[in-house]
Amino acid sequence: MLRYTTSRLLQAVLVTFVMSLLLFMLIGLMPGDPVENMLEGNPSLTPETMAQMRALYGVDQSLFARYGHWLYAALHGDLGYSSVYFKPVLEILGPAVIQTAKLLIATELISIPIAMVLGALAARKPGGWVDNLISLLAFASISLPGFWTSLILIIVFSVKLGWLPASGTPLLADAPIGDQIVHMILPIVVLTFFHVGPLVRYVRASMIETLNSDFVRTARAKGLSETTVVMRHALRNALIPMVTVLALGFGSLFSGALVVETIFGMLGMGKVIYDSISNIDFNLALVGLLLATIVTLFSSLLADLAYAWLDPRITLK
Repeated sequence: MLRYTTSRLLQAVLVTFVMSLLLFMLIGLMPGDPVENMLEGNPSLTPETMAQMRALYGVDQSLFARYGHWLYAALHGDLGYSSVYFKPVLEILGPAVIQTAKLLIATELISIPIAMVLGALAARKPGGWVDNLISLLAFASISLPGFWTSLILIIVFSVKLGWLPASGTPLLADAPIGDQIVHMILPIVVLTFFHVGPLVRYVRASMIETLNSDFVRTARAKGLSETTVVMRHALRNALIPMVTVLALGFGSLFSGALVVETIFGMLGMGKVIYDSISNIDFNLALVGLLLATIVTLFSSLLADLAYAWLDPRITLK
């Protein structure tokens, strides 16, 4: 296990290096640069000042030279400054990561138990009314657009009923925990709704296959209750394929957070990356996208380790 984990971590380092190069090149090929953005905001800048600023930001050098300088600085802990916020990149991404982490962790903790229960109920009698009802809800979760659902919830619970705030902007680290929870309710509900649907479909399909296995028939023949058979024997084995789905679905959940953060005015990772790309903020966009890559690689490693925990027959080499 230790040897496998070490090997995967080394692979992750290599992939991160390659991705940093590709992202740097792709972002560098975008039209415009940070200095041109500053010129739009202050057209009185002289050509001499513009040349000095280009030299300061390094945009007058080749892409490979700029990448070499950035990589050297990054390895020494300097990830650069944001040309939009005029702050170090880490000072901007730190609160954004915490903001998005709150949403994603809460969504996962709520979505997984709901998907497990609904998927198991639907798989017990495929084609029955319970299965049809759960499948209808799952397809609605997959089909409805996120921005539309967010707006409907805001209109109903914020504008009409006045029960919940329509904005998530007060979600600050130093805000009272009660205020943070209240402002997170609607965003978490939206993300959970869209995350549960695909999970329910995968749990249902995997459970149907598992319930027809020989070991399940043996458990029933021993006189075990249906609840014990489903929850203790079938569900654990059905969750093994779900681990990959959860790991790969984390990226789509992160993308969904972009819509939710935009609608609810929350300055999370998705919103920061979107704004940095729109404003040609090279350093912020690069580090933000690179961080998203690292999170995806880490979730994939956790999925492989979870395989061995769920099924002792699986060995990691």
